Amino acid sequence: MADSGRGRPADPDAANSRTASPLTVKKRAQQSPGNRPKYQSPAPGHCFKKVTLTKPTFCHSCSDFIWGLIGFLCEVCNFMCHEKCLKTLQSVCSCMTPSAVRVPVAHCFGPAGQKKRFCCVCRKQTEGSTALRCEVCELHVHADCAAFSCADCRSCHLDGNLEQDTFHHHWREGNLASAARCEVCRRSCGSSDVLAGMRCEWCGITSHAACYLSVPAECTLGRLRCMLLHPACVRLDSRNFSKMHCYRITESCSHDLDNSDDVDPSAVVSKDGQPAAPESGKQFLKVFDGDDAVKRNNFRLVSIFRATRNEDVVEAALRAFYLPDEPQDYELHEIGGLQRLHSDDILNRNSGPDNRSSLKDGGDAWLLRAKPRDSEDIKVYATWPRSGADFVSVSVSKDSTAASVLPEVLAQLDRQGEDVSGFSLLEVCMSSKQVQRQTLTPQEKILDKLQEIRKLSLRQMNQTRFYVVENGNRTVRVGLLIGGLPPLLTKEEYVQLIQEHLTIKSHLVTISHFYPSQGAVVLQISCFSEAERIYMLAKDTSVNSKTLTSLVVPEIMHNNLAEGVCPLLVFVNPKSGGLKGRELLYSFRKLLNPHQVFDISNGGPLAGLHTFREVPRFRVLVCGGDGTVGWVLGVLEAVRHKLVCREPPIGIVPLGTGNDLARILRWGPGYSGEDPCHILASVDEADEVLMDRWTILLDAQEMSEDGKDNGFLEPPKIVQMNNYFGLGIDAELSLDFHLAREGEPDKFTSRFHNKGVYVKVGLQKISYTRSLHKELQLQVDTQNVPLPNIEGLIFLNIPSWGSGADLWGSEVDSRYGKPSIDDGLLEVVGVTGVVHMGQVQSGLRSGIRIAQGNYIRLTVSKPIPVQVDGEPWVQPPGHIIISAAGPKVRMLRKSKQKQKKSSAGVKDGRSESPSARDGGH
Repeated sequence: MADSGRGRPADPDAANSRTASPLTVKKRAQQSPGNRPKYQSPAPGHCFKKVTLTKPTFCHSCSDFIWGLIGFLCEVCNFMCHEKCLKTLQSVCSCMTPSAVRVPVAHCFGPAGQKKRFCCVCRKQTEGSTALRCEVCELHVHADCAAFSCADCRSCHLDGNLEQDTFHHHWREGNLASAARCEVCRRSCGSSDVLAGMRCEWCGITSHAACYLSVPAECTLGRLRCMLLHPACVRLDSRNFSKMHCYRITESCSHDLDNSDDVDPSAVVSKDGQPAAPESGKQFLKVFDGDDAVKRNNFRLVSIFRATRNEDVVEAALRAFYLPDEPQDYELHEIGGLQRLHSDDILNRNSGPDNRSSLKDGGDAWLLRAKPRDSEDIKVYATWPRSGADFVSVSVSKDSTAASVLPEVLAQLDRQGEDVSGFSLLEVCMSSKQVQRQTLTPQEKILDKLQEIRKLSLRQMNQTRFYVVENGNRTVRVGLLIGGLPPLLTKEEYVQLIQEHLTIKSHLVTISHFYPSQGAVVLQISCFSEAERIYMLAKDTSVNSKTLTSLVVPEIMHNNLAEGVCPLLVFVNPKSGGLKGRELLYSFRKLLNPHQVFDISNGGPLAGLHTFREVPRFRVLVCGGDGTVGWVLGVLEAVRHKLVCREPPIGIVPLGTGNDLARILRWGPGYSGEDPCHILASVDEADEVLMDRWTILLDAQEMSEDGKDNGFLEPPKIVQMNNYFGLGIDAELSLDFHLAREGEPDKFTSRFHNKGVYVKVGLQKISYTRSLHKELQLQVDTQNVPLPNIEGLIFLNIPSWGSGADLWGSEVDSRYGKPSIDDGLLEVVGVTGVVHMGQVQSGLRSGIRIAQGNYIRLTVSKPIPVQVDGEPWVQPPGHIIISAAGPKVRMLRKSKQKQKKSSAGVKDGRSESPSARDGGH
C-alpha cells in the first residue's frame, strides 16, 4: 500500500477515526459521525463507538459472550468487543489489511459451499448464492465485499519477484472449528457465532487474536510436513497468468469474476438484498471513488442527515470505501456539475436552488477526490530478505522521479554503495483477483503517478505499494502441457503439428518433453507474452476434431526437498461421489500445497505425474471410483520410464459406486465425510503392499461354427485390468447401467441411487438365459477347462466383487490356493444368473469355482457383453488372452492400528481441517 504519509494528529481519537465501511445492513446505514466520542484501541484502523446490545452478542477478540448491555462496535468493519478487550486488541481493521500483507498473492474466488461462514471484510455471516470463497486459502467474503479484500492469499511457490529468508505462519482470522484451542493459553479460541480466532493456513495451529503474536514467527508446516510440498521447492513463472490458471482450477468452478474488482451497486446496499431505507431526516448519497467507478457506474451509498458538514460526509464516504485516511485530505465533487464542497460547507439538500435531492434524477451523485499534494511520504518495500521493518519511508515532492528517490531508498536499506542504475522502482497493485506489477521508468514522477492512480480509483490506491527491485535478465521458464494431440507420433511430427496449429516462435519455444502414448507434449517457453498467447490459443484449437487442452505446470526443485519428506501427489475426480469429490478437492488444496493437488477431469493424470517426474520419492492418493484408480494406474504404466520414482505407492479415497479395490485395501466402502486431515494422516501411516496387474488382449476375428478363424474383423485391442474381468450377465447389467448413466448423468450423484438402478436393471434380466458354455472355450495355463451351465464368467484379481461381495468364497479347497492380490494368479468363477448374483451379494452363496491360473485364453463364437473394472462394451467374436502385465504395482493399505500420530496432530493444530467443520461435508 502506498502510504499518503501526511502527518497524523497526535490525538488518539482522531487516529482512530480513519474509517470505512460498506453499507450492507438494513437497520444500520452509514451515519454522519458528528461529534460522537471515539474509543481508543491499539489495533490500527478501527473506529469504535459504544453501543447498546439488544440481542445475545459475542466478542470478536476473545470469542466469549458479552454480558451486560454495553459493547464496542467498529463502524468500519463491524468488529464487536468487550471494553476489557478494547485495551489489548491486536486485530487490525479491514481498511488496514493491505498494509499488513507480507507477500502479495492473489486469491482464486469460487462459489462458497453451504456451510455457515463469516465474511473476512465486513465480518457478517455469508449465506446464499452470492458468497465466495478462495479455492486456496480460508478467505470467505460476500460477493460485494470481494473488491475490498486484498491479495493476501498463501504464497505456494517461488516466482522470482519476492524472496523470504524464513518461512512464516500465514494467519487467517476466523472461521475456526468450535473445538479449536489456543496454542498459547490453551483456552478455546474457536466460535461458530462470530469471526474470531486466528489460524495458520500452513501448519494449522490456532490462537486467540490477542495471543497469536506470541507464537514463534517461523512455521514448521505441522503434522503434514512430511507429505507437504514446501513452497520453496516449487518454481512457477506466472506473471501473465491468473491464479486459476496456475492452480489448474477450471473456470466452471468459479463465478464470472472478470469484473470482480467492480462494486455492484445493487449488491452493496444490503446483505438481505433490499436497499436500506433512509431513516427519518436522512438521505442517501451516491459516492464514486474515481473515474473508473463513474465509467462503470459502481458507487457506494452513504446515509447522512439532510444538514451535514462536508467533512463528516467525506469521513462517511472514506468509511464506505475502506480507506484509512484523514477526511481533510479529500473533497467531494458533484458529478455533472461544477460544485465542489469544502470542509466548512453545509450539505443541505432541502434548501438547494433546484431541489435536486432525489436519487431517481441522479442529483445526489458525488465523486470523492484526493486533494492535490505538493509532497508526501511513500513506503518502499525491499524484494530481498532483510531484518527489521519490511519497508522504508521516503519523502517525495513534485520534482521527485523514480531515479531520484532510489539513492535514499538504497541508503536506508544499507545498500548505499551499490550502483543505482542496477535498481528500479516497481509498482504493485494488490487486487484480490490478480497482482499487477509495472516497472516505473527512471524519469517517471512519483507524485504524478500517485495522483493518476487516485484519480482512477482511491480503492486501488489503497491496494498499491512500491518495491525496489534489482535489474537483471532473469531467465523466464514457463511450462505448458498441451494435450489432446494424436497419439503415437514422433517428436518431429509433434513439432510440425504444434507449429502448424499454434504458430509458435521457435526461438522462444522448445518441446522439453513429449508423451506419445498420451498424445501430449510439454512446451518450455522463455517469454511471458508468448506463453500466454499459446495457452489461450490452444484452448480454442482442434486437431483431428479433438480440442486441445493447455495447462500451466510448475517446476519442482527436488534438490530443495528436506530430508525425510515424501510429497503426496493427489488426484481428485470431482465428478465422483456427487459433491463430495468437489469438496475433497477444495479441502486438499487448503491442507496441502495446491500445486500437489490435481483435478483429474482437467487434463487427466499426466499433468501431476509430469510435475513430479524428478521427485526421487513420492506417494499418490487417488480420490475417485475404481475407474479413476485404473486410469491413474494406466497412465503411470505408460510414463513410468520417464519418472525418477517409477513405482510410487498409491492410496485410495473411495468415491465411486463399487469401490472394490478400496475395500480390500481397507479404505472403506465409500467416502462418507471423514475429516480430510485424518485421511491424510492415514495415508502417511499406511502400509505398502504389492498388487498384480493384468493385460487383456482382445483380438476380434470372424469365427466359424467350429471355432476356427475365418479372417480379420477389427484391430486388436489391449486393456489393463486391476480388479476383475467379466463376460455375460455380469457385464450386461454393467452395460445397461452405463447406458442409463450416459442418458441422464445428473441423476447419478449418489451411491444409493446408483445401486438402485443396478437392482432395477437386474430385475429386468431375471428371466434372462444364455448358455455361455456353448459360446466360450476356456484355456487356463494351456489346459482346456470345461465350463458348467453358467450365464456369466468372471476373472478375479482381488477378493471383492460387485461392491464388496466375496464371489470366490471362504471355503477351504485343496485344489486351489487362498486368493491374494499379489499371488500372480487369477480366480475363474461362474454365476448362473441374476438370482445367483443376488444371493452372492447377500452373502448367502458364493460363485462356482472353475479354475486358478496366470495365463487365460478364451475363444468367443458370438458377440458378448464384457466389462473390465466396471467399464463395459460388447465384444465381437474372436480370441481373448489375459496375462500378467509386467511388474506388480505398489498400493497403500490402511493400517489397522489407530493413527499413531493423532496426538501429535492435535498438538500441531491439525486435529481438524477447516472444511470438516459444522458436521462434515
